[in-house]
Amino acid sequence: MSVNDRPVIDRWFLDHLACPRDHHAVRLDGLQLVCDGGHRYPIVEGVPVMLLDDAAATIDVLPASLTAATDAIDPTNLYLSSLSLSDDERQGIAALARQGSPIDPAVTYLIAATNGLMYKHLIGRLDRYPIPHLPLPAGNGRRLLDVGCSWGRWTIAASQQGYEAVGIDPSLGAVMAARRAAAQLGRPTRYLVGDARHLPFRDATFDVVYSYSVIQHLSPPDARRSVTEMGRVLRRGGAAKVQMPTRFGLRCLYHQARRRFREPVNFEVRYWTLPELRRLFSVIDDDVRFEVDGYFGIGLQKADAPLMTPMLAAILRVSEALKASSHVVRPLVWVADSVFVETVVRA
Repeated sequence: MSVNDRPVIDRWFLDHLACPRDHHAVRLDGLQLVCDGGHRYPIVEGVPVMLLDDAAATIDVLPASLTAATDAIDPTNLYLSSLSLSDDERQGIAALARQGSPIDPAVTYLIAATNGLMYKHLIGRLDRYPIPHLPLPAGNGRRLLDVGCSWGRWTIAASQQGYEAVGIDPSLGAVMAARRAAAQLGRPTRYLVGDARHLPFRDATFDVVYSYSVIQHLSPPDARRSVTEMGRVLRRGGAAKVQMPTRFGLRCLYHQARRRFREPVNFEVRYWTLPELRRLFSVIDDDVRFEVDGYFGIGLQKADAPLMTPMLAAILRVSEALKASSHVVRPLVWVADSVFVETVVRA
């Protein structure tokens, strides 16, 4: 399992991964993983790239990651072509990398897409990793999958709270950034490249599946496929907790009005009613519950207050007050912009 005495891949992956096409176990064959059905997946710098080459892409980074994984190894380890950024932003990352930025250069640009584009002002100026509090109990060694982890902020948060944390994302560049950020912070985490619709894990691998600001970008059929996959990889008694935007939040209504309430296309955000979300997540279990995440935007976190502009900080304070009130005045859940959907696989 090694080349020149260096491990090709963490043994954990061999024990828990499965072919995303047929769910067969995988084994190591050189610098690839292969299943009994003959399907092969490359390993890049120890990271399994478990994408289907014939699946319709939900985002352009998916085929870009496949191409990057099969091309020559990138000596910079940045894999810029597989980041969902503009050419100018990729050049900015490369420039920061040459300068020796104390914060991972890719993260300083990916931060713009964190929390609903509210942190654009931090591009290239980030001076710390904004790791939020994970809204879950202490992990106590339980295994958590972060679906759509991007640069790994929630995966790292899970590790800090005692979970055995695994992050998956279709962007090879984002996963590499997540590995570097976790290493800088000294957090034991694992990452791989994969598709939420085709999770490359054996059945009942995880105690918790968590996802933030990801499933909202998928069409209803793809969202249902992804949620079904979450249920498959959860153990009995395991829980899914997924952030989703609602149709009637003030900020969500504003964004829908901006596009004249037309049907979303490609990777645009889809807005859901609570009954629609209940039906979506009932594929895991009929007992579906909602918890307010926030108002006036998606992703405002108390831990990020020091990074916010004064106006954003004021919005955060009002959002937190309404969030607290929602535990007493339950109809407030209906007008939240962002909710967590929770369900447990019945034991």
